[in-house]
Parts: sequence; structure tokens; C-alpha cells
Amino acid sequence: MAVIDTGLAVLVAPLLIGWVDQCRAWLQNRRGAGVLQSYRVLRKLMHKDAVIANGASPLFRASPYIQFGAMVLAAMIIPTFGADAALGSAADTIALVGVFAVARVFMALAAMDIGTAFGSLGARREMLIGFLAEPALLMVFFTASMISASTLLPTIIGTLSSAQLVIYPSLAFSAIAFVMVLLAENARVPIDNPTTHLELTMIHEAMVLEYSARHLALIEWGSALKLLNYVAIGIAMFAPWGLASSDAGLATILGAWLITLGKLAIAGTGLALIETLSAKLRIFRAPEFLATAFLLAVLGLLVHQLLEI
Repeated sequence: MAVIDTGLAVLVAPLLIGWVDQCRAWLQNRRGAGVLQSYRVLRKLMHKDAVIANGASPLFRASPYIQFGAMVLAAMIIPTFGADAALGSAADTIALVGVFAVARVFMALAAMDIGTAFGSLGARREMLIGFLAEPALLMVFFTASMISASTLLPTIIGTLSSAQLVIYPSLAFSAIAFVMVLLAENARVPIDNPTTHLELTMIHEAMVLEYSARHLALIEWGSALKLLNYVAIGIAMFAPWGLASSDAGLATILGAWLITLGKLAIAGTGLALIETLSAKLRIFRAPEFLATAFLLAVLGLLVHQLLEI
């Protein structure tokens, strides 16, 4: 069942992006393209012929596959539609941060491989964001790990979902910090605007300007899967209730899938609301934004140490 959960995560990832875009369109009094638009875009890109820039190295061609593979590997570590994961007991949250870092590094290297100005600009900005976001994400993981006495996400889910109804102030601070990291790591407003056409303000989009066809489809699919992975991490640590284990009955598993889809829909609506009500920050304000996330994450860790809850 854990392998099926991973496959569902890969298939549902574009749907989450389409749902976020549709909710943002509704909030802005627009009709929107529909929740299935991401699938249409991926199908269109898969049927096109790739155009490779002159002087592109094998790294440029291999990077989309590595990025997508890294996100699939992350999906195998993160319990998304159930309490178990295919690699949940083999890799912990620290290894998960490393998997995200591998995808980021190859994206940045591929952006600089061609030698374009915008690609190099986006790569430098992406590495800056990652350099500031990873410590905050680790602090969030450490808080949940200290509560459950484990760095494995399935164990964290089992501990938090089976515990008595207790208000954890430490998790409240960590949840705010995690949302800020999620926005930064997935190139969302206020750090980046995924729909922008202004090259000088781009971060993620500036790195993929030279990609087309199947390569661009894999990058876009990987980005959607990355967002789903982060939302699944948030559900696992802050709302783990309703997830079923692999040995549960079929009706229980189907009910858990429906509950998870509902949680994803709520998370997507919240993300669209944040992007609608927020304005993009200047790139020089991004360090302040992520420093605040790190401060909140450390504060959550200290609160747990002081209060033991």
C-alpha cells in the first residue's frame, strides 16, 4: 500500500497546483482555467520536440530527470495518503532535507550551465533562499522529533495522532515557521511569483527559461510534487489525524484517502488565500522573511525544552 500511496502522490500533485490556481482565480473574481489545467499543460509539453541550447552539457539534459526523481524519492519518504511510507523507516527527516537539497543543487547547476544572465541570476537567488530556508526547516523537524523521540515521519505521525488532546505551544510556533518555509521553498508569494513574466523578479522561472517540451514538463511536474510533499509534511506533523496504516481494512484506507484529499484541498485554499492577500517582497527582504521563520522555529524548540510539551 505504501507504493500505491507514492503513486497517488505523483498523480495528484498536478491536481493540487490546479486547485491552488483555480482558488486564486475565484478569489480574484476570475473564472480560471480549471483544476485540470496542469494535466493539459503537461500533456501538451510531452508531445512537443525539445529544443536544446547550443553548448548544453549532459548535466543540462539530465537535470530534469534528477529533479523529478528526487521529488519521487521524497514522496517515498513522506507518508501522504497513509501513516506509512515506502521508505519511511529507511530515511528520516534529516535525509529528507538532503533530498530536497540535491534537487535544488542540480537545478541551479543546470541554470548556470547555459551561461545566460537570467539563468545565473535565478540560480544565485535560489541558492540564497535554500541556504536560509533549510536551517528553519531543520529546526521545525527537530521540534517534532523531540516530542516523538524520533526523526522518522511515520513515528512522528503515530506519536502525535495517538496522543491525548494537548495543545503544544512549540508546535504552534513551528507551524507558522513551516508555512513560511513552504512559501519560500516552493517559489510562492511573497518570496516569488510563479505566474510572473518579469525576468528581473524571477527566481524559479528564471532557471527554467531554456527548457522546453518533456524537460520542462518534468520540471513542472517535479515542482508540483515538491509542493505536495511539503503540504504532506505539514499534515504529518501538525494534522496527522485520519491517516490509516497499511494493514488497515480497505474501507478504512479509502476513508483515509478521502480525508487526505480534503486536507490537501483546505491547504490549497489557504495557500491561494495567502497569495491573494500578500504582495511579493523585494529580494533583499527575503532574508528577513526567512530569518523570522528560523527565529519562530528556534522559539518553538526552546518552548518545548522549557515546558516539556
